[in-house]
Amino acid sequence: MQTEKENSAAEWLRQYPVRFSMPVQWGDQDSFGHVNNLLYLRWCESARIEYLIEAGLWGMYLKTRVGPILASIQCDFRQPVNFPDHVHTGAKVTRIGNTSFQMDHLIVSESRGVVAEANSTLVVYDYNKAASCRVPDEVREAIRNIEARVGEDRA
Repeated sequence: MQTEKENSAAEWLRQYPVRFSMPVQWGDQDSFGHVNNLLYLRWCESARIEYLIEAGLWGMYLKTRVGPILASIQCDFRQPVNFPDHVHTGAKVTRIGNTSFQMDHLIVSESRGVVAEANSTLVVYDYNKAASCRVPDEVREAIRNIEARVGEDRA
């Protein structure tokens, strides 16, 4: 059963079909007494990897060495996070191009609400040829299926 704080975070993340949650660790804080900004990017990475696994890109990489490579990431920090807390990070694909796609993230703290928004560009990359390649049709279809879950109420 979800707590009131978890329900609030879930409401913020309704538009994000893939979600990753984790507690804030004491050691995540820096000398200023708040979570270091690098951790926000790690939370995005964890949600992004969950998404890539679901979309089949991770398995594709393991079989063919064609998979994702991060081309860029940008994060807007809204509020600091402190221990103790629990953060929930959502991931969604907002654009699919020929060889790349854009992913947006929302990071929600149970104690503070939205603490950061981020976006990243991922390129489908053939590691054998050291070159980008077209987003495979099966990955496009998987992304459509994942995005169709937006708004679903999931515990």
